[in-house]
Amino acid sequence: MKLSSLNALVASIEEGSLRGAARRLNISQPALTKMLRALEVELSATLLTRTSKGVKPTEQGKALHARALTVVRELKLATNEINQLSGNMVGELTIGAVPLAVMLIIPETLRTYCRAFPNIRIKVTEELYIAQLQRLRKGEVDVAVGGIPDDLPKGEFTIEPLMTTTMVVVARKGHPLAQAKSLRELDGASWVYTGANSDSGYVKALFEANNMPAPRVGAIVNSTLSLLSIVASGDVLGLMPQQIAVHPSTAQFISVVPIAEKGLDLTIGAIIRSDSVVSPAIRHLITHMHRAAQ
Repeated sequence: MKLSSLNALVASIEEGSLRGAARRLNISQPALTKMLRALEVELSATLLTRTSKGVKPTEQGKALHARALTVVRELKLATNEINQLSGNMVGELTIGAVPLAVMLIIPETLRTYCRAFPNIRIKVTEELYIAQLQRLRKGEVDVAVGGIPDDLPKGEFTIEPLMTTTMVVVARKGHPLAQAKSLRELDGASWVYTGANSDSGYVKALFEANNMPAPRVGAIVNSTLSLLSIVASGDVLGLMPQQIAVHPSTAQFISVVPIAEKGLDLTIGAIIRSDSVVSPAIRHLITHMHRAAQ
């Protein structure tokens, strides 16, 4: 099975047409068709079907496409790593970061890192913790930067702590409970949970830390923009990193509720898969993140 044939399959599926795939790979369409046909003969399976709009993968094609993506990505990573070990710092890195990191760590990291290594391309995606780990497991991001919870699977990830923050209670300006003095006063309110479901997350952890049952769920979101929008325009409460809650762009819409109980402490760290090869580019990136966090 040739790598060129796998690239032909990946391009055909992602472009949705043989013409687009040939253009992307800078080869003729007959040459592309020949590679795909040879791959189908080798596997004794039909991988693509033609439609009025182009081509689409069969079930066998989908299965090979998923594996082919891993092969192509790993080979590209290996090529970049070999170049980097030889002193040629080229390649690309994808960072998945929580909004707090995007605001406070990533800008300075990119400023110094890109100046030191101008031939490494950096892509930053802003996501909450759950989405980061899912993409990190799949190899879609090289480094995740986010909160480090106590229930992080042991041995699966390597963590580099970068900074600490406190998750504080927030409410919209003028909310009836905006001046509450204790968590007990907020017990009957509805809350915005962040994450996949209400069985986990910072709101539940805050209440459990104060020996209280988790409060009523008003909404479940997986983005900081959604959290801010819902809290700022409704009667629900939420938890947000203190640095974001008091930032001028945010503070005009929400208030930090001055409860006596301490907010939920959270460590922000860089996370990589324990089974992944830490390339020179990633090692340097984490070093620059440490400097930026300071």
